Formats: sequence, structure tokens, C-alpha cells
Amino acid sequence: MKEILILYYSRDGSVEQMARLVARGIEQVPGAVARIRTVPPVSAVCEAVENQIPDIGAPYVDHRDLEECAGLALGSPTRFGNMAAPLKYFLDSTSGPWLSGVLAGKPAAMFTSTGTAHGGQETTLVSMMLPLLHHGMLIVGLPYTEPELTSTTSGGTPYGASHCAGASGDRPISAEEKTLCMTLGRRLATIAMKL
Repeated sequence: MKEILILYYSRDGSVEQMARLVARGIEQVPGAVARIRTVPPVSAVCEAVENQIPDIGAPYVDHRDLEECAGLALGSPTRFGNMAAPLKYFLDSTSGPWLSGVLAGKPAAMFTSTGTAHGGQETTLVSMMLPLLHHGMLIVGLPYTEPELTSTTSGGTPYGASHCAGASGDRPISAEEKTLCMTLGRRLATIAMKL
């Protein structure tokens, strides 16, 4: 079995739901299994210490997860057209894996959630690609051969899966958005299996 790491940060739950949909897509590919991990929030209080294991949700990521994965799906809510600080904080700590090249040649895909359709979905997806390109990863997107990409009136981009959660974050993931999340997972796992 090849494990595909799904690494995400979610504050209001939309990105976590998307991570689970990407996992469903991954596990539709024979021989592939999803490993879901998250990152702790960043605290402004220097003395704050996060528990080793979160009270709820996915376990926190470790550099070993990067070494052991056959591919990576990275998810974050949008923060001013960029990935959220907790995810960036973790990625900034990956100079060891970068030096050893553990991610080089592995496929990677991205997913995000925004409050509005014009909240920076594509720039956030690109911001997540940049450190992964430095790691030597191969970027996997969503081609326009996926009919939901041209029919969706909410989220979905060729750069990766996306969701419009609404200004208050309570809009459910649409049918097209769900399909595109699962498709992204399947594409990522299929490519990982071929590599």
C-alpha cells in the first residue's frame, strides 16, 4: 500500500471536510491509502505549548510523515490570498526534509476554502505550490476534462479543489466541489501509484 499524506489546517471545518473528501478519492485507487494529518494553530503567546496530540481531529504532522508518503495533498483556508500561517509555519520548518530531498519527485496537490468566490482561491493554491516546488514535488491539478470544473458556480479551479464557504463560513460544500475534491484525490493517488 502506498500512503498519500493529506496535510491541512482548518479553523472552521470546511478544509477538514475537504480533506476527508480528498481521502475518499485517494482510497478509490487500488493500493493507495490516505494518511490525514493537521498542524497546530500558531499562538501569539511565546510560552504557549500545544499538546502533542490534539483533543479532536487528525493527529499533528511530523517530518516522518513527509518521508513516508508517496504523495501529498495540502489544504488551507485562504488568508488574504495566501495559505494560513499555521501551515506556512510548518512548511518553514521543513529544511531538514528539503536538504535530504525526501519529497523530490513525489506528486502534490492543493485544496482551499474561501469566504467568497473572489477571496483568493487560486493565489492561495499557488502559494501552497511554491514551497513544494522548492522541495522538488510534481504538481497535480484538475484538468478541464472534468465536467464539474466548467459547470460549478461555486468552487473549483485547474490549480486544485476549492470551496466557497460564504462570509460566515456556513455554506455547505456543493455537489460539484465534493466531486472535484474526490477527483483530485484520485488523480493524485493514480499518479503516485505510477511513479
